[in-house]
Amino acid sequence: MATDWLGSIVSINCGESLGVYQGRVSAVDQVSQTISLTRPFHNGVKCLVPEVTFRAGDITELKILEIPGPGDSRQCGDLQQTEMGIPGVGCQVGPSQNGTGKMLKKPISSSAPQNIPRRTDAKNQDIIISPQQQCSKSYMDRHVETLTQSKGFRRRHNSWSSSSRHPNQVTPKKSGLKNGQMKSKDDECFGDDIDEIPDTDFDFEGNLALFDKAAVFEEIETYERRSGTRSRGTPNEKPARYRHDENILESEPIVYRRIVVPQNANKEFCTDSGLVVPSVSYELHKKLLSVAEKHGLTLERRLEMTGVCASQMALSLLGGPNRLNPKNVHQRPTVALLCGPHVKGAQGISCGRHLSNHDVHVILFLPNFVKMLESITNELSLFSKTQGQQVSSVKDLPDTPVDLVINCLDCHENAFLRDQPWYKAVVDWANQNRAPVLSIDPPINEMEQGIDAKWSLALGLPLPLGERAGRVYLCDIGIPQKVFQEVGINYHSPFGCKFVIPLHST
Repeated sequence: MATDWLGSIVSINCGESLGVYQGRVSAVDQVSQTISLTRPFHNGVKCLVPEVTFRAGDITELKILEIPGPGDSRQCGDLQQTEMGIPGVGCQVGPSQNGTGKMLKKPISSSAPQNIPRRTDAKNQDIIISPQQQCSKSYMDRHVETLTQSKGFRRRHNSWSSSSRHPNQVTPKKSGLKNGQMKSKDDECFGDDIDEIPDTDFDFEGNLALFDKAAVFEEIETYERRSGTRSRGTPNEKPARYRHDENILESEPIVYRRIVVPQNANKEFCTDSGLVVPSVSYELHKKLLSVAEKHGLTLERRLEMTGVCASQMALSLLGGPNRLNPKNVHQRPTVALLCGPHVKGAQGISCGRHLSNHDVHVILFLPNFVKMLESITNELSLFSKTQGQQVSSVKDLPDTPVDLVINCLDCHENAFLRDQPWYKAVVDWANQNRAPVLSIDPPINEMEQGIDAKWSLALGLPLPLGERAGRVYLCDIGIPQKVFQEVGINYHSPFGCKFVIPLHST
């Protein structure tokens, strides 16, 4: 009786993991509980294999889409024409020999393929099942199992759910017919033969090359120019683009010269935002610091501010967060700090203390003197509490290149120090060491600088530094605005949100 189902078109639901298979029954084995489909479709897509065999354990629902009659020579036609049981579509099967039969409407398959016959053939299509076929349908109540032959499928043993129906209990569903005809939009969308779909992949790159984007944009601009649909500007005018730090709405024009000095500046600089920063003479700069100290900005405060700003700049030059983090303990940077016995040297010692607090290996060079300035003595007392190393001989300096050299040997006064043997030895060591040099508050005269610097840090307002000073940076040491006004400088802070800013020569 199992052979009576050969040639029938069925839909087998194997659950969410395997999906829905549809095809024509080619073999039924009652002993091993298997059923085979020829020319199968998987979820509406034609399979690559010619035949698929299923076991009972993986089938959750089985639907009969088409049953061939006993004397039907076409066996319900080619599978490509009636494949997957489209609603209301099928082949007319005649009644049995004894003249009795049962009319069944064909059910709807939820995963039908795209092929749909014409509307003229979709009217009053019924299936007649003879009593002999009804007797053989009891076999379909048994379990069927899927034997997957394509790659990547998993076997899943599930019992046949109670929702699977006996062939005799197939209930008709809405066929989508209206007044005996299918809707034209369905026919237009799904009416093509599935075998006509090409097997080759679509050439996206080749088709994209056929698109002339320049010609299309030119046509759009021509149309907008003629019709006047462009809201503002001309077709060739590009809209203004602003940076993240630029204000779109400007209430008043920008004044770039906000600092005016009493005498003509020998040299002018500008910031990244375009503000002009004029240089001042050494006498005016010395007077500015003297007035600030009279108002409470003592030398100790200036040393601390200078040490913080210089150490912050040095940390950035050493690599910043990429170099100084807990994961890079094996890359601890080394800084050689060269200081003289004056206030500039005290500024360098303050910078070395802050660098050592940030886990930088600092080697401080300071020559031995019988009497030191009080500011140097105080800074050395604090530096001795850190892990920094202090040396007084050039022989104790590293033989290998260090990461950074900070130069605080020179000062604006006490020119006799440059004739000392220790000074010449330290200058020779710095010039032979291939490390970059940062100078803190260097003097104006280039001839007085024995070491060429890559960067120089000016305090408050820059001095007219030459080319040997390298790239000039400016740091804020906390001088109030009214102190500038007292010495005749019309001052407006150029620092913005920073304490150290770069300056560019104009």
